[in-house]
Amino acid sequence: MGIQRVGVLGCGLMGSGIAEVCAKAGIDTTVREVNAEFLEKGMGRLEKSLARAVEKGKLTAEDREAATGRLHGTISDEDLADCDLIIEAIVENVEEKCRTYAALDKIVKKEALFASNTSSLTITELAMSTGRTDRFLGLHFFNPVPVMKLVEVVRTLMSSDEAVAAAFDFVRAIGKEPVAARDNSGFIVNRLLVPYLLDAIRAFENGVGSVEDIDKSMQLGCAYPMGPFRLLDFVGLDTTYYIANIMFEEYRETRFAPPPLLKKMVMAGRFGRKSGRGFYEY
Repeated sequence: MGIQRVGVLGCGLMGSGIAEVCAKAGIDTTVREVNAEFLEKGMGRLEKSLARAVEKGKLTAEDREAATGRLHGTISDEDLADCDLIIEAIVENVEEKCRTYAALDKIVKKEALFASNTSSLTITELAMSTGRTDRFLGLHFFNPVPVMKLVEVVRTLMSSDEAVAAAFDFVRAIGKEPVAARDNSGFIVNRLLVPYLLDAIRAFENGVGSVEDIDKSMQLGCAYPMGPFRLLDFVGLDTTYYIANIMFEEYRETRFAPPPLLKKMVMAGRFGRKSGRGFYEY
């Protein structure tokens, strides 16, 4: 099950990153957006990222031109019909994802794999919106995609051995490291990371230490590249709040419950770096 053509749904932060690594790896890549405005913005993000890679010496000008030649943008589902793999990276909304998959299931060739980049939703629920549950799995990339090496390959109860093997081969072909994860909310990384981030907020609420001192303690005491509050601001407090609620809904464990301060900051529009203010100002 060789993957020669990839379709990426969504050209936002994650979708553009996935498309970039596929194109740089020599794979013909088509990016589908919902309208021309979003597509133009996303393709512009892709071009800037490739240009930065050349400036930093991580990519030659010739390789950039070759990667650009493999990238195609579209607003039509029909342009994805011949893809070997569809990777979805659209809004984290189960109804919207299921509608998108159901529509594409009628268009994309039957032997193609479908994958979701969701960080928290159940892959099984998404797969059930299609007639190819044996060829449906999760491929969870990490931000920023061109830099982060890990991809969680999430297998459902219905995923075939052939589909999983093809997914592992694909991940390695684009220069990433795959790990096998079960179809539980949060998979491996977020299952461990989210409670840690929420506990950091609770520690601050309880006066254990300041934001700065908690961050410094985890950086210098545990050799973490950044402290929990810097990481929260980078990921997005709204994103963390959304994921935590989904995980709490599935597990019903207190450690996944969003602390009151997180909810208030999201209500106040303090999402982190993207809004200019979170636990720090930017």
